[in-house]
Amino acid sequence: MRLQSTFALAAALTSLLAGALVTEGRAAAPQDDAPGPGVATSHRCAMCHSASESADAMRDAAGNSVAPYDLWRSTMMANSARDPFWRAVMSVEVAATPAAEDAIVSKCLRCHTPLADQIGLDDHGTGSLAHALDCEGELGDHARDGVSCTICHGISGARLGTDESFSGEFLLNDQLRLYGPHDEVFPRPMENMAGFTPHWAPHVTESRLCATCHTLFTHARDEEGEETGDVLHEQTPYLEWRNSVFTNEAPGGELLDERPPGTRTCQDCHMPTRGEGGRKIRTNIARNPGGFDFPFLEEREPFGRHVLVGGNAFMLGILRDNAAELGVEAPAEAFDASIAATREQLTRRTAQVQVRRLGAREFEVTVQNLTGHKLPTGHPSRRMWLEFVARDAAGEVVFSSGRPNAAGLIVGPDGAVLATERRGGPVEPHRDVVDAADEVARYRAVMADAEGAPTYLLIRGAEWLVDDRVLPRGWDPEHPEAARTLPYGATEDPDFSGERAGDGRDRVRYVLPEGAATPMTVEARLLYQTVSPRYLDELRAHPTPELERFERMYEAADRTPEVLATGRWTVQ
Repeated sequence: MRLQSTFALAAALTSLLAGALVTEGRAAAPQDDAPGPGVATSHRCAMCHSASESADAMRDAAGNSVAPYDLWRSTMMANSARDPFWRAVMSVEVAATPAAEDAIVSKCLRCHTPLADQIGLDDHGTGSLAHALDCEGELGDHARDGVSCTICHGISGARLGTDESFSGEFLLNDQLRLYGPHDEVFPRPMENMAGFTPHWAPHVTESRLCATCHTLFTHARDEEGEETGDVLHEQTPYLEWRNSVFTNEAPGGELLDERPPGTRTCQDCHMPTRGEGGRKIRTNIARNPGGFDFPFLEEREPFGRHVLVGGNAFMLGILRDNAAELGVEAPAEAFDASIAATREQLTRRTAQVQVRRLGAREFEVTVQNLTGHKLPTGHPSRRMWLEFVARDAAGEVVFSSGRPNAAGLIVGPDGAVLATERRGGPVEPHRDVVDAADEVARYRAVMADAEGAPTYLLIRGAEWLVDDRVLPRGWDPEHPEAARTLPYGATEDPDFSGERAGDGRDRVRYVLPEGAATPMTVEARLLYQTVSPRYLDELRAHPTPELERFERMYEAADRTPEVLATGRWTVQ
């Protein structure tokens, strides 16, 4: 009885504190932000799920804030609607095929502005559904909140993992429930403050939840906007994970009764449950709106850090450096932390590179994919490549391939930008052997249109012209998802076909020119970009204000490629 009385008193105090500040110096949630059809903006959740100096809740063993709102606000998920590159790409797609504008925009907004999509997109007489991005009012507030709390935690478990749920076709529950990983809940504070009821549901820790938006199929259209009948498996990290050693699903997609050792879900890597020093996080999951700990809550685990860390440090930097223009809410130091976490992920848990000598003038470079999906995965603007440099004893370069300039463009031995980096230039074929300085071992996906010609417009993409991104370990050509995750343009390379395709590696042989002197030192670096200069140059064929804005931000940014891994060999 005493516990119930304490709980009732705390719940009553919680209700009275509804207008209190979220944290010192931050405004309370707007009063008109009542839940709509199953959604509300993150400000409502932040009242209890952000850290406070007066509370111990949501802190790791070192005292650092692990509050969901604090970590989420500087991620690409939180800023999915503010992302200037995404806005530029969408505008170019519309400019290239104006007759299909509604289909293009509604498809994009489904996952990039899911709150607005749920309450109902409206052009408000402007003639474009993209109006939601800049709308002053409830629609715009919901649109700019990105992939927010009540979306991911409100998704029903119905049909997850099936094709019907992909491309953003998730279903929100219809009872204003928010799902979490804990089976003992105190519902009253959330009900009183936010109008939602917390519920335990294991699917929030499963990859199939993330798959709803991170499995994207696009339907090709011609210049008049007519569908060609071709379907492109444009982004398939979930399907790639299914066909890897890391999956905890059976080949047919059913969850295994027991999770096999060594498997990991999307959340394990992108929302880790350990803090500094690798220690598990155990903490209270909320505090009251006044900034103090709830007296009746107990510490819990697992507690996933909502860092949602991926591979896009470059865009996080652009968001930070152009915060005022882009309407970004997170402070610069929050973005700095997200960028640091992203780079740690990229350099420590993404790839390994090894170099070994095969002969007097031959070396083999091996790239090992450490992730549970293709590397890189996701949007086809992303690419990796090998920079290979051999130097003599005096440090002079005797052979090089794949060297970038200060703008992130790949250049030849004379410093001139390669034709493969420019709009309309040739598409570099897959390289298993590199014996010329203008040849580069790249890992990327390039689309083909319905006629088989290369295209950089998603609306034209009918199939892959080249897809030699490094396969995940365990990829099986006989798996049910093999057809939707196949490599293209690399069938003659045993690393992408046959028995070696499942070891998560690619091997490239480098042949140095005659007379290469010894001793020498060979270094191979695996470089990565989220925005390929070639991809951006192709977009310039359809100039738009959004593209011009992104180009200005791009030109001002540090375009140094990320170094994922390095391997060396010294020949005496």
